[in-house]
Amino acid sequence: MIDYEILYPGAFPVVRFKLRRDERIKAESDAMVGMSPTIEVEGSLEGGLMGGLARKILTGESFFFQNLIAKRGSGEVILGHSIPGGIMDVVMDGTESLKVQKGGFLAATEGINVGTKMQGIGKGLFSREGFFILDISGEGVVFISSYGSIHLIKLTEGEQYIVDNGHMVAWSGNMKYSIEKASKGWISSVTSGEGFVCRFTGPGLLFIQTRAPLAFRDWCNLLGVGRGAGSRR
Repeated sequence: MIDYEILYPGAFPVVRFKLRRDERIKAESDAMVGMSPTIEVEGSLEGGLMGGLARKILTGESFFFQNLIAKRGSGEVILGHSIPGGIMDVVMDGTESLKVQKGGFLAATEGINVGTKMQGIGKGLFSREGFFILDISGEGVVFISSYGSIHLIKLTEGEQYIVDNGHMVAWSGNMKYSIEKASKGWISSVTSGEGFVCRFTGPGLLFIQTRAPLAFRDWCNLLGVGRGAGSRR
């Protein structure tokens, strides 16, 4: 197991890895914050050219990954992500996959594979993740990131939980879920401000973020944040 530690938990965490010679990790293309001079950075295409294209075009993720390798001896690597929010480590034993929304993958150890998976037409139309999500499998540790903190929910067999689809980060690949209206009627769903939600059925794990990016964008638009002073009326 690679030696790592999540530092500064809260709004601005980073992950510090202490790599032995020849150990490596892979990460999103802009995730490296700092590293020892013994570490080399290489760009790579997970799954080859088609895999990179699928991630970029279908999910909006980076075309390339970073491979950070301790080629010249042991050293450390610090990784972070670009938005205020949490980072959580998820240990995978190879028995099931992890589904991750776009923007939710930060890094992974060797043995973890990152691909894409198509959701059904209904789920793709009404979920904020779109038709394609990341499909992470293998054995190792994957690091997911969020806008806001990450809250873990463990569901038992048959237990259900409903999540606003703007707050989803990741979920166990074997879990059943559906997209549905927040309320029974369309008018209530719209006027409540919730719209569509995800209903998950256990067993499995849910990773949800405590803030929603689109809600923050709407708040900024309401206040005119980012507009020039002359644009206000």
